[in-house]
Amino acid sequence: MGTAVNLTGLWIALGVAAAVIVIIILWYVSAYNNFIRMKNNIEEAWAAIDVYLKKRFDLIPNLVETVKGYAAHESATLEQVTQARNSVASSSTTEERLQNESVLSGTLRSLFAVAEAYPNLQANQNFMDLQRQLAQAETDLVNARKFYNANVKQFNTKLQTVPTNLIARKFGFEKQPMFEVTAEEERQNVKVRF
Repeated sequence: MGTAVNLTGLWIALGVAAAVIVIIILWYVSAYNNFIRMKNNIEEAWAAIDVYLKKRFDLIPNLVETVKGYAAHESATLEQVTQARNSVASSSTTEERLQNESVLSGTLRSLFAVAEAYPNLQANQNFMDLQRQLAQAETDLVNARKFYNANVKQFNTKLQTVPTNLIARKFGFEKQPMFEVTAEEERQNVKVRF
């Protein structure tokens, strides 16, 4: 009888140990798959930003050409916009692209400030249409950046919290960059004049 009780106790202990191992393995797989889903969400969010950046990128040459016709002596501002656009095009990393996009946003503000000085340009239907399209692209970009940053925040939090940080470290998941304003002039209040 003593042996039967010992065997029953042994089987219960082995069953509990096996159940604990199965639970740990299931949690491990679930946590890994969650990291993959989150990383894919970040990539999807970045792709959406990329679409809106491309749209803005394509609008800029038309806008510059329209302004050139009215403000030929404002070549320094127009050149800065073109250089900023080219920097975005030649960006090789996400971080570099984020920084160059921030510079481009600042130069676009300068371009619109120049445009304010030319009433005929303000009345030009082509310019107004381009400005409206660019404003819509900027609104879409703001929303896409919020979505991207929300996904990055969730991923980075999971990456840094215990116990999922152990899985992240083991599989080489790395902290993702937030889309932030890096140009100080973009942090200033915008003056709107009518």
